[in-house]
Amino acid sequence: MKEDNWDIEIRPKDRMLSVDFKEMWRYRDLYWLFVRRDITTMYKQTVLGPLWFIINPIMGMIVMVVVFGGVVGIPTDGVPATLFYLLGPAIWGYFSSCLTSTSNSFVTNSGIFGKVYFPRMIMPVVAVTTNLVSFGVNILLFTCFYVYYVATGTPIAPNWMALLFPVLIVMLALLAMGFGMLISSVSTKYRDVQMFFEYIVSLWMYVTPVIYPLSLVTNPKLHFVMSLNPVTPIMEAVKYGLLGSGSFSWLWLGYSFVFMTILLAIGIVVFNRTQKSFMDTV
Repeated sequence: MKEDNWDIEIRPKDRMLSVDFKEMWRYRDLYWLFVRRDITTMYKQTVLGPLWFIINPIMGMIVMVVVFGGVVGIPTDGVPATLFYLLGPAIWGYFSSCLTSTSNSFVTNSGIFGKVYFPRMIMPVVAVTTNLVSFGVNILLFTCFYVYYVATGTPIAPNWMALLFPVLIVMLALLAMGFGMLISSVSTKYRDVQMFFEYIVSLWMYVTPVIYPLSLVTNPKLHFVMSLNPVTPIMEAVKYGLLGSGSFSWLWLGYSFVFMTILLAIGIVVFNRTQKSFMDTV
């Protein structure tokens, strides 16, 4: 019999903990197409359009400065309140956006998954990449205010840890991907998990030093429990490097890295296992 020679052969993954980077690279055009689609539809059919990338962080910063800085009187470790309430929410906003987008990967794209084959792992990567746009605008806005305060002689003490900023953001993105892929896989069968998780994410911000410095927590036991939050050491390292405030510990940062690695591995295993029978469930 004549042997068939195929240009592309699709086979089920033999190993659960595997990511076919070569296959994902072949679909890089589709990846960029999805990224462009998500960016262009983010504020489509709005009057102000891309201006919302700037309006949202500025309005959020003003509300936090007035409420938490003025009314409640939460200290900011000697850092100008404007910078404090721009940086923290920007970091958390990127994490929570990646988390929410990734956790909806299967359900949101079920129509596409049922019609054509492509590596499903592209969708979590697309979510992380797309949210970089709004995060980049937030950081650019933070930089403008940062330069203003430095030019006016405001004492701000950045240090060498600022060089690790890209690494810390990658850690944050991979941590969100790990959580998101795990929740996305479970929510294909149990949709109420997704609803419950959205509620958890909204509460998660308040146990992370976003709107207050970790130094405000003086109880040693509570301080330790809050440091177990894998986002806390990353958040504190960013503030320590860029603003010279907050705390920094290689031990706790290493804990976040190990937590991220294990969670990402579990997320990939569950994601690969779920994608085999995903369409049957949905």
